[in-house]
Amino acid sequence: MELMDAIKHRRSVRAFTDVPVAKEVLLGLVDAAIWAPSANNTENWHFTIIQNKALLDRISEATKAHMQKVTDLATAGTRVRQHLHAGPDFHVFYHAPAVILISTIGGDFAVEDAALAAENLMLAAHGQGLGTCWIGLAQKWLETAEGKRAVEIGPRYIPVAPIIVGTPKGETPPVPRKAPLARWID
Repeated sequence: MELMDAIKHRRSVRAFTDVPVAKEVLLGLVDAAIWAPSANNTENWHFTIIQNKALLDRISEATKAHMQKVTDLATAGTRVRQHLHAGPDFHVFYHAPAVILISTIGGDFAVEDAALAAENLMLAAHGQGLGTCWIGLAQKWLETAEGKRAVEIGPRYIPVAPIIVGTPKGETPPVPRKAPLARWID
């Protein structure tokens, strides 16, 4: 797959088959992630791979309850409001067979570094025929002490990117892009 094809055709996937993702494949995605640039080459990222369905279900329920408490529905985006009113059948992780949580221990540009690693991971997954989606809804609960304990990371870690990974169920339609707003300064 050519790089520009991967960039233009990667989509956020929210429907998955039940096929588990092999441990070696998930570790390969983490390996792709660590080749991202990091400020001053600090590489302050940490990866937690979760395939335990019961834990993913528990995190989903805890996230929904937490977000109901802390979200101002008047200012929340449309998708967040839809998710919070979706009812008990809504699963934050869309029943994906794996989540790779990218966290950081902080430092200058650490969150940005983790985001760069996330993009590498998602592009690598796409190149292998896998689907991914960054689940921002889960991020706020994972930042809590209870959330950090659930995914077994220490209190100094900052969860940045909970990324679901799995085999897509069906096609994910392309998302149109606006023309870029670019200014030239000569």
